[in-house]
Amino acid sequence: MFTKILIANRGEIACRVIATAHKMGIQTVAVYSEADKEARHVQLADEAVLIGPAASRESYLVADKIIAAAKATGAQAIHPGYGFLSENAEFAKRCEDEGIAFIGPRHFSIAAMGDKIESKKLAGAAGVNCIPGVNDAIETPEKAVEIAKGIGYPVMIKASAGGGGKGLRVAFNDKEAFEGFTSCRNEARNSFGDDRVFIEKFVEEPRHIEIQVLGDSHGNVVYLNERECSIQRRHQKVIEEAPSPFISEATRKAMGEQAVQLAKAVKYQSAGTVEFVVGKDQSFYFLEMNTRLQVEHPVTEAITGLDLVEQMIRVAAGEKLAFGQADVKRDGWAIECRINAEDPFRNFLPSTGRLVRFQTPKQTMFQGNTAQLHGVRVDTGVQDGGEIPMFYDSMIAKLIVHGKDRNEAIAKMREALNGFVIRGISSNIPFQAALLAHPRFVSGDFNTGFIAEQYSQGFRAEDVPHDDHDFLAALAAFVRRKSRERAAGLSGQLPGYDVQVGQDYAVVELGKSGQNRYVPVHVAEFTGKHGEAQITVNGKTYAIASNSRLNDIRIEGTCNGQPFTAQIERGTLKNPLALQVQHNGTRIEALVMSPRMAELHKLMPYKAPPDLSRFVLSPMPGLLVDVAVSVGQKVQAGERVAVIEAMKMENVLFAAADGVVKKVVAAKGESLTVDQMIVEFE
Repeated sequence: MFTKILIANRGEIACRVIATAHKMGIQTVAVYSEADKEARHVQLADEAVLIGPAASRESYLVADKIIAAAKATGAQAIHPGYGFLSENAEFAKRCEDEGIAFIGPRHFSIAAMGDKIESKKLAGAAGVNCIPGVNDAIETPEKAVEIAKGIGYPVMIKASAGGGGKGLRVAFNDKEAFEGFTSCRNEARNSFGDDRVFIEKFVEEPRHIEIQVLGDSHGNVVYLNERECSIQRRHQKVIEEAPSPFISEATRKAMGEQAVQLAKAVKYQSAGTVEFVVGKDQSFYFLEMNTRLQVEHPVTEAITGLDLVEQMIRVAAGEKLAFGQADVKRDGWAIECRINAEDPFRNFLPSTGRLVRFQTPKQTMFQGNTAQLHGVRVDTGVQDGGEIPMFYDSMIAKLIVHGKDRNEAIAKMREALNGFVIRGISSNIPFQAALLAHPRFVSGDFNTGFIAEQYSQGFRAEDVPHDDHDFLAALAAFVRRKSRERAAGLSGQLPGYDVQVGQDYAVVELGKSGQNRYVPVHVAEFTGKHGEAQITVNGKTYAIASNSRLNDIRIEGTCNGQPFTAQIERGTLKNPLALQVQHNGTRIEALVMSPRMAELHKLMPYKAPPDLSRFVLSPMPGLLVDVAVSVGQKVQAGERVAVIEAMKMENVLFAAADGVVKKVVAAKGESLTVDQMIVEFE
């Protein structure tokens, strides 16, 4: 067994590998860019080596620097994680040539499966079901349209070297095929240095279901059940679960056996994933094979009790698999939510900056520990006070739960999301909460088009309905009552001017455009103890008890005997005196005051925000890679104005209305801050 390994990655996956390596008694070496010098994975590793500037093409993607770091530190093996060089056949071969074990498949397996065109031919030869299409590289958009017509719309246009949703478009007509081919090719060239593109039939109402396989260097291959990955936004996975609520036992077995056939055909050694698209009739077709550890591997670990990182290390060290197919179990249900640094209420724009607060839910499962399951686990590469840089992927954590069945897993995930505190940047937690509460998700009735169908107009605050909205008002009143009780207990108050606790309050929920909601509440003690109160809202009674402190963002307690977790903090953008209350994805901003003050508050005039429609502002920090307009140009609503790059994704800004460009304020190549002006219209 190895005594020291290097992790050629960053963020949560680097921390994940370090956890298992330390469990196995193996020392670890981290590599880091200048942007990651204070990163969590650097602190967790036994050694760390600086490998270059922030840009990944100058650090994490430079094989020479990775190899040099391994040699300098005496690392005997390299674990590539996912992304970066994890599926680079040349890098894997280079490791082998340098006498360093690559903790992953052999280079020839990566090469065989890394090319989406060639992999489909190999899959077909191995007896794996394949989607109808043209697997040869297409040279022109005109040819793409011709082929698409021959296959029949809709079609999927994919870059041969693509992945992670990049280099992929779905076309429903000739125009979309023409434009999609061009965009796909450009994106593939910029992201992967390979602009080959092919076309295949797009399966309608498809499910994205993948099979985890594991092989060793002795010819043994097993499949570790499936993962349901159909909840996707723009081809990026959002929620994954294992097993799938859709497929039958017969389909599971057939998919697993075909995945094993393919793995054996390419002499696969290590953990890998065979992805399938599954139709509504449970027909399934090979999509691609990911020759690396998947982001969503923890849900498989939870239901099988296996540590996949440990298995990868043991296989790379030449060990045989210690179990066969009959030994693979399927225990309970696991769900993973990807927690991303993005603002769901602003079209999921990337959000970068400092994590002013970062508190994970209480964990009862831990990375690499398969003895303690049926609980909550968080895989992350960040910590309180850390920085979310603009140079890398937007995912900052993975929240995993394991329950005895799907309903219990969903309930655990909703409660865990309530306890996940992230401040300083925006996160997609409200969106995750909305998805988990959606009736179609709960019933398992969804496909890869679910998010696009249900949130076609974007995601809004009203898309997260609370099943008991008055509970939020009761929480606000409860916290205000605790605050008054503490203030009343302070000594030295002047007679006649001392703080009175009171029992009658009004909760003023601050709405858009001054449309506030006024809710009368009555608060009374029900046991005589501090931290317990009986609150009446609209005729409903909430007996709330909590020992959380007033300065805690996360508040835990019971309501009418049932446990709850919520988030409450003072001060909001609208009003520094307001309370922000958050529970089950719903967030309100509320003032809690006396009934008389509420009457006077209704008389306050509403001040409308300034009209910014004449300006195009940067919605996020990022690099301005293109300005598509010039001074004096007439621009129509919906026309492309500028392109900003952040977190490895290009974001196009469009004109909100017709107008004439008065001034171009920002220049191409400039680093922008949030709300920085780019273009002004007359």
